[in-house]
Order: sequence, then structure tokens, then C-alpha cells
Amino acid sequence: MTKEMTRRVGFVLLAGLCLLPWVGTAAALIGGILFSLILGTPWPRAATRMSKRLLQLSVVGLGFGLGIGQVFHEAKQSLSITLVGILATVLTGIFLGRLCRNPPRTSSLISFGTAICGGSAIAAMAPVIEAENDEIAIALVTVFTLNSVALLLFPAIGHLLGLSQHDFGVWAGLAIHDTSSVVGATAAYGSAALAVGTTVKLTRALWITPCVIVAGILRRSGKMPTIPLFIIGFIAAALVRSLLPQFAGTWNGVAAAAKQFLVLTLFLIGAGLHRDSLRRVGLRPLAQGVTLWALVSCATLAVIEAGLLR
Repeated sequence: MTKEMTRRVGFVLLAGLCLLPWVGTAAALIGGILFSLILGTPWPRAATRMSKRLLQLSVVGLGFGLGIGQVFHEAKQSLSITLVGILATVLTGIFLGRLCRNPPRTSSLISFGTAICGGSAIAAMAPVIEAENDEIAIALVTVFTLNSVALLLFPAIGHLLGLSQHDFGVWAGLAIHDTSSVVGATAAYGSAALAVGTTVKLTRALWITPCVIVAGILRRSGKMPTIPLFIIGFIAAALVRSLLPQFAGTWNGVAAAAKQFLVLTLFLIGAGLHRDSLRRVGLRPLAQGVTLWALVSCATLAVIEAGLLR
């Protein structure tokens, strides 16, 4: 068997193992990263495309595990801190970017990605501020690297501090960049944390549209985004569960399948991390990203520990 064939077979086998119920999110992510760095992902572009589609479908599937009342309750409870947090994060991030002497557009993308929704927010904001491809790449890799760390670090900190399922879900939903890492971290912590974290995170992601519209008006770019369809799908799924409670067993099965597909998603995301991407980040953007993320995480945790979100 050739080396290329070995890579392909190994990749498919590991991906298949991720669909087994005893394989967790952290193991899947680490497995994907190690496979990419040691052997190299045989189909990097296909893996990236599939991870995005699987994530969106899985998030919609998770909506079947929640009632629409719970979705609105969690969204309402986290609304005020979400608004304050977004504004404070963007302003702090731009200030840190100047201190680190990062290019303004790179700094803005890192700040916006940290404030709202990681890669999705960066992708939405990039055309509005007319960012170059290398600036987009640097911001994405910076945020993605921190997402990978958060997926492993947050559950450990949560257990160390004895956070409840609810508090951990709120913390992860507000402090972790991408939806995939929020879902992965909260799934590792518990089913209740997963429900809360996903709802809080998607509520936060809804602010991509108004924030980018404001940026477009200020820059007069004329490029306006739309609300991501998977967020609408998540809300619709929760609504269906509430309207048809007699099929609760079916909805629970769909939600359980969605959780396992998230494990596969995280393996594919980990497999998308390349050596070239890590070299491209540079110390200054990484310093801005790490500092901003640490400040946001600590501030959010302090608010939760003080009981201000209960």
C-alpha cells in the first residue's frame, strides 16, 4: 500500500470512528490535528467544506432537543451582557491591535471575530472593510487556533471551579469564538451545558448582521450580509418540537444523532489545521488574539460567578 493510500484509508477510518458513541469531542479534535500535522490531510478542501456543512446541519439538529421556550429564555437572559460584551470586545481589540502594531484591517477582523462568532463573523466583515486575502487568513488562523485551545481548556477550568451546567454553558457561549468549539466544549461538559451554550452562542451570532450593516454604512461599502440559515433552522427545529411534543422520542433521537455528527465535525476541523497556517499567524496578531480572548473569558466568568446572569 502506497503512502498516499495509507493516508486516505487512515483518514476514512478515523472519521468513521468519530461516529461511534464512545468517541468524544476532545479526542476527535486532537486526532484530527495530529493526523494533519503528522501525515497530512488527504482531502483538505473537501474536509473543510464538509465540516462547515456538517456543523450547520448538526446545529439545526440540536434545535430538536430544545423547546422554543427554553431558547427564548436563554436568549433573553444573556441579551444585555451580549450587547455590552460585543461593544467592549471590539473597542478593546482595536486598542490592543494598535498596541501590537497590527494592520488595522487585521486587527478589526480579529476583534470582530472574538466579539461575535469567530470565522463566520470574520467572513461576513471582510468584504465590508475590503480586507485582503492574507489579512483574512491571519485573522482566521488566529481565531481558529484559540478555538482549538478553548475546546480543551474550558471544560477543565469549568470542572476545577465547579461551575454548574448552566453557568458553564453561558460562559462558553459568550467567551468562545466559533459555534463548533462552543458546541464541542459544552458537549464534553454535559447535555444541559450543551443546550444552554448553543442557544447563547447562536443568539450572539445573530448580531453579525446588524454589526456588519453598521460597518457597511460607516464605510459606505454597500455590502450587506444576511442572517445565516442554520440559525433560522435551529429556531425552527425548536419550534417544531414545541408544536409537536407527541414526537418527543423522535426529536430526541435527531438531537442525539446531531451531537455525534458534531464529533465528526470537530475531527474534520482539526484536520484542517496545517503547518503553513500556523507559520502564517505571526506573534503580533497572536498576541492581540490571546490577550483579547483572555480578557473576555475572565470578565465573562467574573460576571457569571458574581451571579449577575441568574
